[in-house]
Amino acid sequence: MRKISMVILLLSTIIFAGCVGGGTTLNSGGRNIEKIIIGIDDEFPPICFHNERKELVGFDIDLAKETAKRLGVEVEFKPIEWDKKREEITSGNVDIIWNGLDITEERKEYMIFTRPYMDDRQIFLVKDTDKQSIRSEGDLAGKIVGMQAGSTSEDYLQRDDNLKESLGEYKTYRKFNDMLEALENDEVDVLICDELIARYENKNNPHHYELIDAKIDFVVEMAVGFRKEDVELRDRVQETFDEMVEDGTARKISEKWFQADLIKSVR
Repeated sequence: MRKISMVILLLSTIIFAGCVGGGTTLNSGGRNIEKIIIGIDDEFPPICFHNERKELVGFDIDLAKETAKRLGVEVEFKPIEWDKKREEITSGNVDIIWNGLDITEERKEYMIFTRPYMDDRQIFLVKDTDKQSIRSEGDLAGKIVGMQAGSTSEDYLQRDDNLKESLGEYKTYRKFNDMLEALENDEVDVLICDELIARYENKNNPHHYELIDAKIDFVVEMAVGFRKEDVELRDRVQETFDEMVEDGTARKISEKWFQADLIKSVR
């Protein structure tokens, strides 16, 4: 009888230890989360892209991986069409959008956000051999302009009817690499794109592209987006991200990709 009691006690101890020691359980909206699915554009360097070894890498990839590690959950990165963000997150195909995501009024209709962790603005990118004298927003008149569909660049254009009507034409592309190819093939005269992305591309191809550092009054803030009902998940990610800022981890990731600390303070 004593042996049986000891076995029961031992089994109870093992079961209890497994319950409390098996890692963090993430709960949101009454559901336990063991894996977070993050929607990404996987051709958006240096935010998210595949390196020479076909590995998925990038600034936001590193931030998301570290966050998931600290939360004790798995993370899966799922490429999506950037102009289909609303459908992807509201349908449940992805849990989070974390990929250079700017906060906009239109996106607030179907997402909630963390606090902004970085600023970004729009900038012009032309071929290094450009002879068109594009130096400011006013020089876009009559030009063929390219941008990514569903991006802040498109929002920038759509908010200014006078600017849009002054263009010769504007074209949208699914991927950033498609935009670069269009510029290379002279299908467009100039690209409007995120400054962080444009500067990274110009750094890697310093003799191929030219940045036009025009004064565009359209600074935006980057954050992580969630379904509106996932307030608990958003708050847990925010809490964990704040810890990464305070202990210097987020700064190190920023310096790795941008050679500067571009992370906003948590205060």
